[in-house]
Amino acid sequence: MSEPQNHVVPTSPSPEEQPQPPKESQVTSPPPPEHLRGWEGNESNTLLVVATLITALTYQLGTNIPGGCWQDDGHGHTAGDPIMRDKHRKRYWLFMTASWVGFGSSMLMTVYLLTGVPVKSRRVRWPFVVAYSSLMLTFITSQPRTSLAMDLALWVCLLLFLWVAISFKNWEERVKNSFKRIR
Repeated sequence: MSEPQNHVVPTSPSPEEQPQPPKESQVTSPPPPEHLRGWEGNESNTLLVVATLITALTYQLGTNIPGGCWQDDGHGHTAGDPIMRDKHRKRYWLFMTASWVGFGSSMLMTVYLLTGVPVKSRRVRWPFVVAYSSLMLTFITSQPRTSLAMDLALWVCLLLFLWVAISFKNWEERVKNSFKRIR
């Protein structure tokens, strides 16, 4: 003898049993995130990528000096010494100083961002400005036949421009946010 089999036939729920979508008054969605423009709109992850790129570039510049290295010993130089250092000593030291400053500043910015220092902090903004402008200084200094005084003047101008641009944008955002709070 076989056991009786129970078959369950699926039925669709009655209209009263069907789930109803919530009414408009019941729907609560979070307000859309406020998109910050300017420096404060950057996420720390984005700035970490930029800092890492600057670190890599300045490291590469420090290990591959423009003009190359001597291939042999002789005439007061040793194989492997930078040619730029022997032929353009002041330019070489300005180039290397800019490269080291850019490397150090980008490393500092990386450490600050990894330890949770806010993006809007001067401890993050200042190393960024110094590192970014140092890249420009290494580039101009690597070009032959430019005036070192002019190279330094351009670097100072870019440094100030970046600082003012970032600071002004932060100031503008703070003023807008304070007016929003007043309303």
